[in-house]
Amino acid sequence: MKRLTVDVRPGEYSIAKLPSGSPVPSLPTSDGLVSITSTPDELSVVSLAGISPAAEKVDEGWRLLTVRGPLEFTLTGIMASLAGSLAAAGVSLYAMSTFDTDHILVKGTDLDRAVAALREAGHEVHA
Repeated sequence: MKRLTVDVRPGEYSIAKLPSGSPVPSLPTSDGLVSITSTPDELSVVSLAGISPAAEKVDEGWRLLTVRGPLEFTLTGIMASLAGSLAAAGVSLYAMSTFDTDHILVKGTDLDRAVAALREAGHEVHA
């Protein structure tokens, strides 16, 4: 795996779970990442904590790490490299991908361990 450059993004994020069939919330995107994923079982929303929609379940206290892209679709092992390094350090994650790059969320309480683990694995992390 080549060395990745990872940026720790500002702000605290939350992950909200809404019931299946819920209307897609309209959230501002200019201040940070917003990801809305719909399945037959749920609607999940990742956003800055301050704009998180009211939901049946909300998990707060996440920090966002973004791989600098764009990344080609032909590249392999990017998420595996990040996830493996974090798993070895005992850090759980929530993973997402966009057209251009990959993103991971780690609990704020685990951020220092996550950054250290990624650096130890040879990645460049800007915190």
